Amino acid sequence: MGAARVTRRGFLLGGAALLALPGTALASTAPEIADCAAWGARPNSRVVNVVTQRPVKILVHHTATPNVTDLSRGAADALARGIQNFHMDRRGWLDSGQHFTISRGGFVLEGRHRSLEALRSGHKQVEGAHCTGQNLVSVGIENEGTYTDTEPTGVLWDRLREMCAYICAQYGIAPTEIYGHRDFKDTLCPGDVLYGMLPRLRGEVGGMLGRRLEGSSVRAASWPVLREADRGPVVRAAQHLLRGAGRTEVAVDGDFSAAMAESVRVFQAEHATEEVNGIIGGETWPLLAAPVRAGDGGEAAEAVETLVATSSTRPPSQVGPVQWQQLLTAAR
Repeated sequence: MGAARVTRRGFLLGGAALLALPGTALASTAPEIADCAAWGARPNSRVVNVVTQRPVKILVHHTATPNVTDLSRGAADALARGIQNFHMDRRGWLDSGQHFTISRGGFVLEGRHRSLEALRSGHKQVEGAHCTGQNLVSVGIENEGTYTDTEPTGVLWDRLREMCAYICAQYGIAPTEIYGHRDFKDTLCPGDVLYGMLPRLRGEVGGMLGRRLEGSSVRAASWPVLREADRGPVVRAAQHLLRGAGRTEVAVDGDFSAAMAESVRVFQAEHATEEVNGIIGGETWPLLAAPVRAGDGGEAAEAVETLVATSSTRPPSQVGPVQWQQLLTAAR
């Protein structure tokens, strides 16, 4: 499929974002971004909602499509059209769900209409459809490919880093506020490998903005993704929590079996989660992780003890969502 004709306004040619973060440099150069007209987007089917507020984070996704070797601009345009067709025709959305897309060839394309306009303004946000609950507070970036066990291309990584730095500078977002889709939903997205590269991404984006980040500042505490065949203390903690939530058929053995996955699906159905898939991720963990106080008994307290014993950390006197994430992160 040939490349679409590039319109006069089809590219945002490297400009400078002058909104500085505390302790950062004053400018970040924008990568070239092809707008919707440049890749031949269909018109949005309904009015795109634009609000006068700044997003506060960036969400990294992968498209879960093949890791193609065609790195041309034409392939990037075809990818964008394919995503839009799927989102509009199969999911019934008004347009592409993500704000921006980066191809394996390193081409950056606007996803949902008016996303580029909002980004350039520095104070507006287009409501996306890339992650329920995050669509008005985050910028969603789709990265072409599947990064479960392989890294993205070097040129894709370079554009992702540049794009994140530009978005952070435009909106005043701290580079530590870069997350993966799985941090908020029960999904493997953006793949184990790309998700594992997010600390590096935060650090490199910080460096581009003149802000040195290292150590714990780039490793955000998060809800780990658990799936069938996983083993270990975090699985054991999840089993305690499932039992505490009423799934008493779950055995506490540290083995995420097919039977456990079915119990997770039952729990998800009971709580009307977006996905009923047996994966424990960023939506199911907060539902399972009951608050615990010092001296409490029960399954949730047993889960805390399991994690503390593994990580050799002192048990907090009170365990809420933040402490649960810290304990789970330390035990991995």
